[in-house]
Amino acid sequence: MEVFTFERKIKHYSSYQKILLVGEGDFSFAVCLARAFGLAVNMVATSLDSRESLMLKYSEAMSNVKELEAKGCIILHEVDVHSMSRHPLLISIRFDRIIYNFPHAGYLHGPFSSEHNRFQIWFHQDLIRGFLQNASEMLTAIGEIHVTHKTKFPFSEWKIVELAQKIGLYLVHEEQFSPWDYPGYENKRGAGMCDQTFPVGMCSTFKFAKLLCHSTTSGFHIGITTSGPWSGYSGINGPRMQW
Repeated sequence: MEVFTFERKIKHYSSYQKILLVGEGDFSFAVCLARAFGLAVNMVATSLDSRESLMLKYSEAMSNVKELEAKGCIILHEVDVHSMSRHPLLISIRFDRIIYNFPHAGYLHGPFSSEHNRFQIWFHQDLIRGFLQNASEMLTAIGEIHVTHKTKFPFSEWKIVELAQKIGLYLVHEEQFSPWDYPGYENKRGAGMCDQTFPVGMCSTFKFAKLLCHSTTSGFHIGITTSGPWSGYSGINGPRMQW
């Protein structure tokens, strides 16, 4: 099998990282990364759809999947983000980056649903909560979870940063997202008119990492793991702060 002889990057992502992509629509984001890297042996790309469903929903999906497979990417179908940490082919793998672009739980009331509806927002929050819980169990020590999400109302009401904090994740960084940074990527609706794109508007990539807590003989210790400039920082050690 071919391997990378030198590192290749695109935006936040590197050919030296083990990358898991979830909730892929037509797999065009995964293809974008694979083309930037030259190979995709460091990538696992998944979708909730079956292979047959992809053929019906997205016109470019199968050509994208075949290109990814030819580059060495592992493709998995019918992967639920609420149970992916227990998937038989994923349970023993740890990832440096787990990516979920524009998560959406679908519509509670079909075409009559409104994103402003409180129950619809709760529905989305349940999706995010389950994803973050599973993803947090699949990270390496310096791994990050990246969620790209709209930031204007009513999408801001999903409060994904607060949801992450409640399960032991902290926000490493929030960066404005631009599709132009990812040549060939086409966001897809996934529900309704699946093969159509949608305006992303104001949106950001939220980067989360694990906040590790463990007891010590002197009290307690909170360790923050990140691959950024704060790598190795120990925040609280016993009764006083240490830098």
